[in-house]
Amino acid sequence: MSGYDALILAGGKASRLGGRDKPGLPVGGVPLIERVAAAVPGADRLIVVGPERPGLERAVFRTEDPPGGGPVPALRAGLAEVTAPRVVLLAADLPLLRAEHVAALLAAEGAGAVLVDDGGHEQWLVGAWRTAVLAEALARYGGRSLRGLLAPLEPATLHLPGEPWFDCDTLDDLEHVRSKA
Repeated sequence: MSGYDALILAGGKASRLGGRDKPGLPVGGVPLIERVAAAVPGADRLIVVGPERPGLERAVFRTEDPPGGGPVPALRAGLAEVTAPRVVLLAADLPLLRAEHVAALLAAEGAGAVLVDDGGHEQWLVGAWRTAVLAEALARYGGRSLRGLLAPLEPATLHLPGEPWFDCDTLDDLEHVRSKA
């Protein structure tokens, strides 16, 4: 599948992980961020908002303003690099995400699509969007909440098997996915 760019948000403090380099933590011997990048092999461009790192030679790296400012400033910095009509917006800590999950998001109709977890909650950092719609919404948005930005766009919601939405915020989360890898 072509016609999309991938935007991975890889900043943050990882405070619940004691400040560790969360995107660099391994699962099955592969850093989390590399697992996420492997889920978007058809992306025209791979854009990472966060520090440069090895293993992602095809990536364009950017930093949000202010650094560590959260997902909305990170999205703003990364979206400036997007040139494709669709953009896949992902967190860097989604070790169970696969290319078929991304394809399902991209196949959804409308302004965008996000995955929902087993509890039915939208996972705003696992989605695909029409770039123009996202850019327009971001241009008029003054808040800091990713949900506040994205929910009004009324994305399609998808619940897919295999926990592709599962992110690693704690050591227990990391152990959970390591047991599956």
